[in-house]
Amino acid sequence: MAPYDDWNKLDEEEEDELQDTSHLESRRDVILFCIDCSPSMHALHPDPTYADLESSHVYSALEAAMQICKRKVVVGPADSVGIMLFNTTARNEGGVTGVSEIKKNNFVYQPISQISAPKVQELMQLLDAAREDPTYLSKTFPPLEGKRVPLGDVFTSCNWVLRDGAPKTASKRVFLITDCDDPHPGPAGSRLLLSAQTTLLDLTQAGTTVEPFFISTEEKEFDPGKFYSQILLPSSSLEEQDDEESTLPSSLSITRIEDLISQMRIYEVPKRALFSLGLKLADGFVLGVKGYGLVTEQKKGAYKYFVDLGDRMEVAESKAAYVDEDQQTEIDKPKIMFGMDLGATGADEDGDGEEEGGAELGYGARVVKAGSRVFYTAEEVREFRTMGLEPGIKLLGFKDRSELTFEDNTRHSTFIYPDEMKYSGSKRTFSALLKSMVKKKKFGLVLVLLKRNSSPVFCAMLPQIEKPDETGWIEPSGFHLIPLPFADDIRAAPIEEAFRAGEEVKEAARAWIKKLSVKNGAYPPDSYPNPALAYHNAQLEASAFREEYDPESFEDMTLPKVDMIHKRAGDLLKEWKRALRNDESANSHIVTTGSKRKADVSVDEAEIRSKHEADALGKLRVDQLKEFLKAKSLPVSGRKDDLIARVVDWLETHR
Repeated sequence: MAPYDDWNKLDEEEEDELQDTSHLESRRDVILFCIDCSPSMHALHPDPTYADLESSHVYSALEAAMQICKRKVVVGPADSVGIMLFNTTARNEGGVTGVSEIKKNNFVYQPISQISAPKVQELMQLLDAAREDPTYLSKTFPPLEGKRVPLGDVFTSCNWVLRDGAPKTASKRVFLITDCDDPHPGPAGSRLLLSAQTTLLDLTQAGTTVEPFFISTEEKEFDPGKFYSQILLPSSSLEEQDDEESTLPSSLSITRIEDLISQMRIYEVPKRALFSLGLKLADGFVLGVKGYGLVTEQKKGAYKYFVDLGDRMEVAESKAAYVDEDQQTEIDKPKIMFGMDLGATGADEDGDGEEEGGAELGYGARVVKAGSRVFYTAEEVREFRTMGLEPGIKLLGFKDRSELTFEDNTRHSTFIYPDEMKYSGSKRTFSALLKSMVKKKKFGLVLVLLKRNSSPVFCAMLPQIEKPDETGWIEPSGFHLIPLPFADDIRAAPIEEAFRAGEEVKEAARAWIKKLSVKNGAYPPDSYPNPALAYHNAQLEASAFREEYDPESFEDMTLPKVDMIHKRAGDLLKEWKRALRNDESANSHIVTTGSKRKADVSVDEAEIRSKHEADALGKLRVDQLKEFLKAKSLPVSGRKDDLIARVVDWLETHR
């Protein structure tokens, strides 16, 4: 979006009043951990961390849930989390707080509720007991023997749990953790498959996303194609796919159970839409699109003010109010006018009402007396900013891809994706437009106004086709909205000719770069958290749970692995440095035209005394005074008046 001018910025509270975007952005996140408790999940195996202990997949899943909850205590205290187990004979006796009903052989261990330290400590105590007795979890949540719960019942129970406990405006997700790739074999499998598809559709239509985590072992590899690829379809493709051809990304399959926590941290951050607007292709031809930010700066959480009420601490909410200085009374916002600090003040103007604001004309403009201050209403200031446009994206035309240069990308782009819920048929039309633009090598020129309180800006609508790779990760189809700069936003960089390395040096460099390249050419930023934020959050987390924090235990994932680098490319790096040292450009020097001569700050004592006698020491520059004081071994700190006083004292004592 175009930058705001300082004078026409409205307050945050006024911005909320200008447009209610609560239905477009979910400020809270709700995660329901749905964990399989079948006998295979309870089966004990050697613990990957401690050699003398045993663990199970259920333990690892609960530990991953605990780690996510501990993180959210610090980074998302307003979020909610719940834990539901299925394929277990455990029952919720006497009902569960916050849950009205549940299917048979499904057990709600923790209903959906806001993150709190006592709730996480309860889960930690359960894991501590399971650590001392590996069979504790199988005794507490006995597995269902001989059969499995229909997956349709599991999705129905998830829907009920989220319905009763999750806020309506929150983004709701289900983390499904299982190691069974074919839960319904046999003759009844097709009927149970259809039931699972129907109940999953009901769950997704209620605004819930299912994130599966499939556990593979060395003995048995998880095959999503047997069952789950027919009900859990990837949502990144614009194409309507048949059930037989659809497959889930292999990245959802966890080959090692200890990778479960790292995978969950990647999927932990919810994908929230920044806006939901209409893409106007022509008059009366509008598509629904949602916008997503691909690059966002993660910052430390904002602190809050608390007031001590004696028996408890309550959050002190801040409130902005406009007060009349004369009457000391709060003024209603509709009565507030905006104006520049020019012309006569309100007290200098005669009369009030129409005379103060100017005479109203028939077409909405006002005539203001000469020399009087001009006032504007909030609606008029908004029109100045938006130029009278409504929020939306308007297609102006198309241009060749060759006309879009690298210098045009001066700010982060926004990724737009079709919204079928806003306008029916948007996905199909969006896909046809994208394919046509890719085929003809075009990009769209659009006029974008994201909010009623923002400024319109021209953007390049660059198409992106779906790109799967070897890891199973997929770049979705869609358009990138790249804000185009104005002419004065780009400055020409000085171009200087540099030395070029010889072919021998280039080949030596290519050798070690090839050895140290990122695997598959992909860099997953979610796997490398900001070390400063991670260290800060780790300390807050320990403080919240009253644990001692050991700074030595913190691991910075961004630090280079020096030992691995030397092992892989140590000899190649030495060869490259040797070739670089022998290259002609290494011994060359750039000839400069000369540097700017420094100003002469030297001043003798006779001149200083003559200035003092003429009471003209103030005419000397600060650097001249400092140079004189430095020569006399006197301090040179302070303002100019301090320096002059110091010089006068020295002259008076050294006559």
